[in-house]
Amino acid sequence: MKNITVVATFLARPGKEAELQKALISLVAPTRKEAGCINYDLHVLPEDAGKFLFHENWTSKAHLDAHLQSPHIQVLLPRLNELAVGFPEIKIWEKIA
Repeated sequence: MKNITVVATFLARPGKEAELQKALISLVAPTRKEAGCINYDLHVLPEDAGKFLFHENWTSKAHLDAHLQSPHIQVLLPRLNELAVGFPEIKIWEKIA
């Protein structure tokens, strides 16, 4: 079974940068304890404090799917429209070399 890599990018609504950052940081500790989580790292674009990126590695798609159903993710979903412009762009990558 191949590990999968996820890259998720978020764009904060103007004036909501700090709130979105706080909400995203709150996901890190519980997610890192989840089964199948290899890494779950949050980044900010230094020249634009409203752009965030999660770089994640999971041991399987099933573990990623379980993560997306976890309580801490489900709590954030209703707030995304308030905090972010659109839904985050989420891309799943497969390592080939």
